[in-house]
Amino acid sequence: MKILVAEPLAPAGIEHLRAQEGWEVIVSNPKEYAAHLSDCEALLVRSAVKVNKDLLSKAPKLRAVGRAGVGVDNVDLDAATSAGVLVMNTPGGNAISVAEHTIGLMLSLARAIPAASASTKSGKWEKKKFQGNELRGKTLGVMGLGSIGREVVKRAMNFEMRIIAHDPFVNPRTAQDLNVELVSIDKLYASSDYISLHLALTPETHGILNAAAFAKMKPGVRIVNCARGELIKTADLVEAMNAGTVAGAGLDVFEKEPPEPTDPILTVENLLATPHIGGSTDEAQEIVGVRIAEQVVEYLVNGVALNAVNMPSLSPEMYKAVGPYIELAERLGNFAAYAATGNPKSVKIAYSGRIAELNTTLVRNAALAGVLNRSLEQRANLVNAMPIADERGLSVTEQHDKPRSGHVDSVRLELETDSGVTSIEGAVILGKPRVLVVDGIYCEATLSGHLLFLKNHDVPGVIGHVGSVLGKAGVNIANFSLGRQENVEAGKPVVAIAVVEVDSAVPEVVQNELKSNPAVLVARPVEFLA
Repeated sequence: MKILVAEPLAPAGIEHLRAQEGWEVIVSNPKEYAAHLSDCEALLVRSAVKVNKDLLSKAPKLRAVGRAGVGVDNVDLDAATSAGVLVMNTPGGNAISVAEHTIGLMLSLARAIPAASASTKSGKWEKKKFQGNELRGKTLGVMGLGSIGREVVKRAMNFEMRIIAHDPFVNPRTAQDLNVELVSIDKLYASSDYISLHLALTPETHGILNAAAFAKMKPGVRIVNCARGELIKTADLVEAMNAGTVAGAGLDVFEKEPPEPTDPILTVENLLATPHIGGSTDEAQEIVGVRIAEQVVEYLVNGVALNAVNMPSLSPEMYKAVGPYIELAERLGNFAAYAATGNPKSVKIAYSGRIAELNTTLVRNAALAGVLNRSLEQRANLVNAMPIADERGLSVTEQHDKPRSGHVDSVRLELETDSGVTSIEGAVILGKPRVLVVDGIYCEATLSGHLLFLKNHDVPGVIGHVGSVLGKAGVNIANFSLGRQENVEAGKPVVAIAVVEVDSAVPEVVQNELKSNPAVLVARPVEFLA
């Protein structure tokens, strides 16, 4: 397995990758990495490499992209999802570094430290000019109580600041635990002496600090932004600073990076500007480098997706509980795709027992991947199964049943086509996925290797016919599971099914010979490649 590190990564992270048996780790750089894309299965980047459609088209084996950092602005998530490539980041890895940089900018604004240093170094001694003010007693408005926002709160508390916050998505208990008052955004604007931005960039937050927002702020407010440059409309900030509404600003991020030397924001008095270095500390880079390496290993070795950006992310504990059902669902979908006839219209997945109480999103995606891969050239997986199903007009529903006492936990998949409905129910027994019921008929069998699915009228001679045909063709039977309808109305033929485990694939000519017996209604192979 080839792992491509396209940008600088902490040495400890690289060593963790190299410690994996059978892994070839290529350490490259943003100018030369493209030569190694054709056969790499994981790509580790920071912010310089653009993971877009063009890159993905050159990496057909790519399974995962690891972003050593929080933002994924350089990754086309839609394109990655469509290609079935998992994208992971490392949220919180640089939280303390960014929080400290935020506090540093606040202190620098309060005491004019950069300007005072420059003045003194130029030979001046301007004590009166640089008289500042304390943070103590001032109100800090924190916009966003994510990992970085919370770290800023903790540090600002030590300066005896009054802290208010606005975050419509945070649990009020979180704010209570931090001793922070949650307020409306207008109250935050009107009350804050300092406003610090810690929001994700979304359509709703893009340009959230604009002329209208500045007009609502307390005169003399100071703005600090170590999150995303696009959160502020720069032209409006320039006007507000020139008008005195905003007394100062500390920006580590900009709408366009780097800003043009002639950008008006760089000429405004009382602006502190740093080149997006909030998370650039030795400690933060070590943390995110090691974390992303660990996450890539966890995904490629154990299938556990931590901090996934384009698919649901489960904790290792949750994955341990759900993981066996992910494999079961994929194999049930595969079985149904072989057993059904006609063009698929809808898939329904029903869960019974303890599995019904868990997060089943990945189980659903696995079931869809199993159904889709029977007829797709593009490989469906946990990442892209739902988008592919949407593209193909496949309706998908889930049903979570109440736990059934005394009954094994199970997953039932119903595949509806224009020819009818095929229903497959299975369970994890002794750690292995097994089919239990096919079209309402109990028939327990393995879900691996080469299988032959049969449906027939329950009349004498069918089993002998099957054994004779397979024997003549040199196809060895490893196991033979039978089941038949119960409670059939009088006068109607009884239908039986069989799932035959064989040691080799059943050729089409043999399938046709099996169906030459008028009692055999269906004879189809079911193949599991892994």
